[in-house]
Amino acid sequence: MKEKGAGRAIAIGAPLIAAMVFVLFGVSYLISVILGFPSSFNLPSALRLVGVVTAVAGFAVIAWTFRNRSPSTVIVSTYITLTKALKRIPVAEKAGRTEPLIVSGPQKYTRNPLYFGVLVMVLGWAILTAITFVFVATVVILLWFSSVIIPFEERELRALFGDEWIRYSRETPMLIPFTKRRHRGLSNPASPES
Repeated sequence: MKEKGAGRAIAIGAPLIAAMVFVLFGVSYLISVILGFPSSFNLPSALRLVGVVTAVAGFAVIAWTFRNRSPSTVIVSTYITLTKALKRIPVAEKAGRTEPLIVSGPQKYTRNPLYFGVLVMVLGWAILTAITFVFVATVVILLWFSSVIIPFEERELRALFGDEWIRYSRETPMLIPFTKRRHRGLSNPASPES
């Protein structure tokens, strides 16, 4: 994507992503209120320490992901993907996507390391703060990623990268690392993913 187009994508994409996060947390709060959940749990300090470690681990996965793909590239590709979904543009349309398929770094363990990192970080935050709606948000975000975002993105990646994506997806778990047995033969560590 050209610099001007990328700048526009970042200017629109970043607030759009922030708005989606706000909506997901808002829905989680409403679910907690409607179901009558208490506002917080009384968790022991030792468990809250586990929350700190978990949140830091999630942040570390996100940082590791950004070593292979810059935040601006992630925002641009997210913007393009959301635009395709909203405007019903065929998934095979490149629409300015120029990045290669990445299968190294954290993408070697999960096809969606950024989403995995976000889930782990939110879960850690939930344990640390013991706020009920943040626990609910962890589940809502998991459902959003696994039933809406990831299926669309994976159709797009399959259309863009063909057999290379199919091989990669057969050998690498969708979201949770180490839940699929890897086979030898997945090479091409220089090829990026969405």
